[in-house]
Amino acid sequence: MQHASAVRAFIKHHYRHFNAAALIDAAEGYVQFIDKGGKMLVTLAGAMSTAELGLSLAEMIRQDKVHAISCTGANLEEDVYNLVAHNYYVRVPNYRDLTPEDEHELLSRHLNRVTDTCIPEEEAIRRIEAAILEEWTAADRAGERYFPHEFLYRILRSGKLEQYYQIDPKDSWLLAACEKNLPIFVPGWEDSTTGNIYAGHCIAGHIKNIHTVRTGIEYMMVLAEWYMQTAAQTPIGFFQIGGGIAGDFPICVVPMLRQDLERDDIPLWAYFCQISDSTTSYGSYSGAVPNEKITWEKLDISTPRFIVESDATIVAPLIFAYVLGSD
Repeated sequence: MQHASAVRAFIKHHYRHFNAAALIDAAEGYVQFIDKGGKMLVTLAGAMSTAELGLSLAEMIRQDKVHAISCTGANLEEDVYNLVAHNYYVRVPNYRDLTPEDEHELLSRHLNRVTDTCIPEEEAIRRIEAAILEEWTAADRAGERYFPHEFLYRILRSGKLEQYYQIDPKDSWLLAACEKNLPIFVPGWEDSTTGNIYAGHCIAGHIKNIHTVRTGIEYMMVLAEWYMQTAAQTPIGFFQIGGGIAGDFPICVVPMLRQDLERDDIPLWAYFCQISDSTTSYGSYSGAVPNEKITWEKLDISTPRFIVESDATIVAPLIFAYVLGSD
């Protein structure tokens, strides 16, 4: 990890004040938490997979610095899109200047834009649809049910996509997670592209049991079981990239267990960091300061709490490099 060590040295020398200091405090807190045997859940909102966070997150997973992931359905699928169709992606550096006509021209080329990057529909989305539809229909016929991430794990393990790989497999965070059989929780999967496709096949009658793909409430139940089993052995930290459902869903497992199930012995999250470019606001979940979570019985007064107000595509790889460079 010579490169990560060099980045860590750079950060320690230059990041001394203000938001930069918050970054190093959060990173050092992460290192100390893991070194003491803590387990870390990382949440992925936004379009971090299309931003190719796998370049750093995959190594974090391999090095046992990440022990569970909560992500949007988009982040789950888009890591695989990038894996099999990277060479067909189109970058639009002047995306701020696009007219509605420019956007429509991208549509005509079957390019779905995410900020400055266009995902190719045929090479990415439809290629995955063909592979995952086989798994859905096979499970449906057999009366089996799996979570969204488990279907993708099954596809990756089958090797049926290997012929299409267009990046180094070590840069796919989902492949790294699959190899570790990492717990993944995907709240709101239904609004992802793959979730929309699944709904379409249910409507068309290709899938008879809509519950073949497990979602929502069942994810929360499995998360609760993972939290209870893990927390009985070691503290659990919460590293949140962005806001939204990817973060809100898993952090609520603690007050659910403590208040709704009245299990007062369940410990609170033992580390918290959020990277966010949301405007600080007490009326916004994504922009709320960590202290507000104390009132919801998610964090304790003694929980190390950090917020880095910046672009996660810049900050997350730096923090991950810092953590990886600590060995």
